[in-house]
Amino acid sequence: MKAELPAVTLPGGRQVPALGLGTWHMGESRASAAEEAASLRTGLDLGMTLIDTAEMYADGGAEEVVGEAIRGRRDEVFLVSKVLPGNASRTGTVAACEASLRRLGTDHIDLYLLHWRGRHPLAQTVEAFETLKAEGKIGAWGVSNFDEPDMKELLGAVEPARPAANQVLYNLARRGIEYDLLRWSQVQGIPVMAYSPLDEGRLVGHPALEEIGRIHDASAAQVALAFLLTRPGVIAIPKSGAPERVRENARACEIRLTSEDLRHLDEAFPPPTRKRPLEMI
Repeated sequence: MKAELPAVTLPGGRQVPALGLGTWHMGESRASAAEEAASLRTGLDLGMTLIDTAEMYADGGAEEVVGEAIRGRRDEVFLVSKVLPGNASRTGTVAACEASLRRLGTDHIDLYLLHWRGRHPLAQTVEAFETLKAEGKIGAWGVSNFDEPDMKELLGAVEPARPAANQVLYNLARRGIEYDLLRWSQVQGIPVMAYSPLDEGRLVGHPALEEIGRIHDASAAQVALAFLLTRPGVIAIPKSGAPERVRENARACEIRLTSEDLRHLDEAFPPPTRKRPLEMI
């Protein structure tokens, strides 16, 4: 039975679940690949149909795990992948996308992101994205690790084309984007994809999260994910290579944090009061 997941609407009107599946560190070991693919299929069963990956992850190994997981189920999945900045020239972007498509075992990627800014002009990368879109190899394009000034520069360089999403580091311990980038993105209608929503596991077991979790019969990880689900236009993409942990993550959607809960979280994890450099992992 699929969970009732909140949804985020992308530019263009397509809705995707606000809780998806990350794949960073997947594909690094043949011994764990089968369980990793099983965990992704578990997420699909639960309605977590957005899967995020990248050519960088395990040098394409994560994309191969995703390809195995979605075999026979491609139509259920909103598939996200990324091009490395070193490959993001006009011709290099196209070649990188075609290599990702082969590893993923599909003929199209729903959302294709520039992983972070590099030496190639943004206009060249976007020109390649638009070519791939016209050819049906990608459905939409976006960026990752772009701060507000980067986003404004991007819009100025490529309008009327617009990115469909910006994927950045965002979790309770790393709330810097709340000062400016998050609000700006919400006004612009550009969703934010929150990677490392559990801060690479560091939020698991946090005393403040466990205290709130006891009220809701939930784990600290579930509370951390539930916090992100209160943010309009935010898509959280936790990674787990274990099916049971994926089931636990999905249950975060059942938690309804109160204003008092949110006040306690602000005390434990103070929101930013000044501009901070965009954090990356």
